[in-house]
Amino acid sequence: MPIWKGIIGKGFTPAGFAEYVRTVSLKTWRPQFVVLHNTYIPRLSDWHKVPGEQRMRNLEAYYRDTQHWSAGPHLFVADDLIWVFTPLDTPGVHSPSWNAISWGVELVGDYSVESLGAAVRTNASSALASLHALAGINPETLKLHKEDAKTTHKNCPGPYIVKSDMITLVSAALSEDFPGDHTPGVPG
Repeated sequence: MPIWKGIIGKGFTPAGFAEYVRTVSLKTWRPQFVVLHNTYIPRLSDWHKVPGEQRMRNLEAYYRDTQHWSAGPHLFVADDLIWVFTPLDTPGVHSPSWNAISWGVELVGDYSVESLGAAVRTNASSALASLHALAGINPETLKLHKEDAKTTHKNCPGPYIVKSDMITLVSAALSEDFPGDHTPGVPG
């Protein structure tokens, strides 16, 4: 069994997550892109039936003890909080072809049958903007789990997650949250 990398197991508001990300240093590992997933189980309607800290411990036991993985995905994005699972400065386990080169972000819900609600969408766009800014990644590199040729999850994150819409949301959040030192088009 591989050595378990440990978890952070903390939930953050978007502002709190942005602050947390500023403490992360990508000295030994730098992801090339983000892979979006959905939890499938639990659905968003079931997510809050278990307190967040307990849910993180349950997921840790699942990935470590049942799956026998070295880690899990990096984030779980719910309607209330952004949960950091696998430390952001180390590879996670979430997509066979891309574990070593990407962050894995789980959107809480089953987006094969439910639409992406405003709260999860807002938290996701903020979280993804923070990740893209940290690693200097272009949002156009965003991938959906089902795009991994080696995955068996051929519908993840579901048809209600539209890649081009997510890229647009992340790009807009980056522009709003990380505007730069001058206004575009205005000589500096």
